[in-house]
Amino acid sequence: MTLPADSHVHSEWSWDAPKGSMVLSCARAVDLGLPAVAFTEHLDHTVWTVALDGPHASDHLAALATPDGRLTPPEFDVSGYLEAVEECRDRFPELRVLSGLETGEPHWHAAAVSEVLATGRFDRVLGSLHCLPLPGGAGFAEPPGLYEHRGAAEVVREYLAEVARLVEQSDAFSVLAHIDYPIRYWPRQKAGPFELASFEEEFRHALRATAASGRALEISTRIPLHATVLRWWHEEGGDAVTFGSDAHEPSGIARGFREAAEMAEAHGFRPGPNPYDLWGRVG
Repeated sequence: MTLPADSHVHSEWSWDAPKGSMVLSCARAVDLGLPAVAFTEHLDHTVWTVALDGPHASDHLAALATPDGRLTPPEFDVSGYLEAVEECRDRFPELRVLSGLETGEPHWHAAAVSEVLATGRFDRVLGSLHCLPLPGGAGFAEPPGLYEHRGAAEVVREYLAEVARLVEQSDAFSVLAHIDYPIRYWPRQKAGPFELASFEEEFRHALRATAASGRALEISTRIPLHATVLRWWHEEGGDAVTFGSDAHEPSGIARGFREAAEMAEAHGFRPGPNPYDLWGRVG
């Protein structure tokens, strides 16, 4: 089986990828026989609170944050990034190198996102939800910080409700990334094993809204997307999928793609006419 394109990759042009390398990621993609890779660099505007210590702390993020842990994402260097994409296209003619962005909470930052999108051509634009409000108006946090202050099930349900608002309120993107994002950080010791069936209604609501908006769903392999979510996507009318490793360094390119492609085929999705196209629904 030919592996599908990796439509969610970060390089040194993403502010949270200190080990990223566009050139080395392209070389890795060629070695793996990928038809294409999309460098969907982070475009974030939400100011959020990061952990300065503990299991989810990051020295890189802590260095960008204020002493109280508030992080303002650095500005995205559009011109430098697009020049690097063109250089990689010249250097790796056997690989389709797609430009792209991963827009964080674009429904909260419509004007700022539109301003960047107007500066150049972006082949693959993802929409992502990384943060939710902290209790009491104390700012925003990603799931690890949210789980410290709220019940785990409440966090997942609010996340999926906000995903539905994201796709209904923003037209800046064409692919919904990592719908299962909070599950990456599920606090097993505190909340026990994650039970997907407990959130079927909320997942279906978010998937139905995404399908109605005409967008594709990303099959994220950062943690393997559960096959049941893909079945729900098909049942709720989803027409297309992409595959995304969410790699932040070259070694992560296309991780788990063979299994993900087999799962997609088993649930009624097939490659498009070109190997870098979305996979479409059959029947």
